[in-house]
Amino acid sequence: MLEFREALEVKDANPLRILVVTEAFLPQVNGVTNSVLRLLEFCRSQGHQVLVIAPESENAPKEYCGYKIKHVPSIDMKKLIPMGLPQRTLEPFIEGFAPDVIHLASPIFLGHYVARLAKKAGIPTVSVYQTDIAGFARHYGLTIAHATLKRWVARIHSTTDLTLAPSSWACRDLENSGVKNVKLWQRGVNIENFQPSKFDADFRSELLITRGRKPSPKYLVGYVGRLANEKRVSDLEVIDRHPDFQLVIVGDGPARVKLENDLPNAIFVGYQSGADLARHVAALDVFVHTGKHETFCQAIQEALASGTVVVGPDTGGPTDLIEHGKTGLLIDTANSHELLESVFTLAEHPARDLMEEAARKSVEHRTWDQINEELIKRYRETIRFVASQKDLVA
Repeated sequence: MLEFREALEVKDANPLRILVVTEAFLPQVNGVTNSVLRLLEFCRSQGHQVLVIAPESENAPKEYCGYKIKHVPSIDMKKLIPMGLPQRTLEPFIEGFAPDVIHLASPIFLGHYVARLAKKAGIPTVSVYQTDIAGFARHYGLTIAHATLKRWVARIHSTTDLTLAPSSWACRDLENSGVKNVKLWQRGVNIENFQPSKFDADFRSELLITRGRKPSPKYLVGYVGRLANEKRVSDLEVIDRHPDFQLVIVGDGPARVKLENDLPNAIFVGYQSGADLARHVAALDVFVHTGKHETFCQAIQEALASGTVVVGPDTGGPTDLIEHGKTGLLIDTANSHELLESVFTLAEHPARDLMEEAARKSVEHRTWDQINEELIKRYRETIRFVASQKDLVA
């Protein structure tokens, strides 16, 4: 028994050949892209061999971290996300790489096609549920499409050997749709970049200088994320109108022009990343996220890591991240009265410093290295499971 365990440990130490199939990649930056980039960086540090298949787009890189990127044609779904198109040439391409496991990042058209190829070839597959496209469809009034997409997404993930979902809500949602092979796999956060020490009093004062509005606001309230209709950023109008708050919007997207009209007092700083993004988040008195279709919500996690208290929706992934009454508040963010009252409650809370400490502590253990180590373990478990099933059939 001891010899078997030692042999298994040696086997698990061997580097893997991983094929990553992603529905989104650089230069597009979103949650799917971010997770894939962190995975590639981790795999490079651990000596794993990786090949990436991603949708083509203008100025797309040919490699990342020394790993080659194979691009396939895509269609641009501006209201949802770009989607890669299946290609018959992928089958011999995949066979030539001979992966130990295939990672399907938020599979839709491209991911579903590769999942079927993998099933045919007996290659283990791990799919990552990250985008609630059915919820987005419902938001845009496509009720029939919502039901159809929900069944379709469930069918895609049921095709794979293991589905990883980022929150307990997402796990339940998939299981209620009939997907049986679901495990929780959350997201990491860069705790070195996002931390309370990034607070800059002078920078905060600069942001509080309004454009002619009087009296001067007391508190800085912000949103970070893609500016798209499904994020419901316009719900922040009640905050934008109030003289005690200066609203800061960090991000870009197709709804920006409309939002600049809806939120005339807000400061729009555009897309920010790295140290600049961390400085903006740490400067906020309260972070607010209004999206109701978040399977996780990385922006909330980054705010918590920065020691910033959060108001978020009481649905979806944020319910796993925000400890109600301890690190922030979970509410119906579409209710303007409740939203305004909650932001005031946090901004003027007598124990806000304790809440800020709790916010940081709630996520500081969740590094990308720890998260990706867990992912590699899931790969190896899936590889062993598929091999055992083959042995049973034989």
